[in-house]
Amino acid sequence: MEAPRDLAFEAWTKPEHLSKWWGPQGFTSTFQKFELQPGGTWEFVMHSPDGVDFPNTNVFDEIVQPERIVFRHTVFPHFVAKATFEEINGQTKLTYRTVFEETEAVFEKVKTYAAPGAEQTLDRLEELLAQLVNRTSGHSQQ
Repeated sequence: MEAPRDLAFEAWTKPEHLSKWWGPQGFTSTFQKFELQPGGTWEFVMHSPDGVDFPNTNVFDEIVQPERIVFRHTVFPHFVAKATFEEINGQTKLTYRTVFEETEAVFEKVKTYAAPGAEQTLDRLEELLAQLVNRTSGHSQQ
C-alpha cells in the first residue's frame, strides 16, 4: 500500500476511516459500537446496494499498534481475522488472513462471496489511503 504504516493502521482503527471502506463495492456501514481494545466489541450493520442489511459482531483479541489487529467474527460466517502491517521503504505491506470455523461444505458456499468481497474491501482501503496521503502531503487540489 502506498501509505505509511501508521496511516494504514489508523485507517483500520478509527471509525471515521474504517466506516468509509469496510465492505464490498457499493456497501455502506453503520457502526453501533467500536471498542478498540482486547475483548472490545465492534458491532455494525453492512448495507448492501440492494437494501439488504447484514448485522456483524466482531470481538478484538489483539491490538498491537501499528503492527497487527486480530479479531473474531462472532456471527455467521464465523472466522478469526488477522491484519499485519509491515513498513517497507515508507510504504505498508498489509497481510490480511481469515481462518473460517465453518464446515468444509458451508465454507465452499461462503467463499464464493467472501473472497471477492474481501478483495473489493481492500481495494476500497487503497482508495481511501490514496485520499488520506494526498490530504496529509498537501497535494490535494483546492
